[in-house]
Amino acid sequence: MTQARQCGLSRRAYLVRLIEGVPVRARPSQEIKELRTEIHHIGNNINQIARSVNAGIARAEDAKRGLFLLDQVYELMYQIAKK
Repeated sequence: MTQARQCGLSRRAYLVRLIEGVPVRARPSQEIKELRTEIHHIGNNINQIARSVNAGIARAEDAKRGLFLLDQVYELMYQIAKK
């Protein structure tokens, strides 16, 4: 059963969930997982920049870099939404 495999479940587990009315979704593709990981890393960088801004030690370049990274996050999220 192809749908069960896409969800990472055995045929029996898949059918039990369907009978119980539990939502069953396919696992995200490897590409989606990689995009999520990249967004996570960019988010960490943005948080570091935000901390330096809040501490008063950030430079103008840091703020520009933060905006650039935020643009990257939006682009990656757009790519995920298209899939």
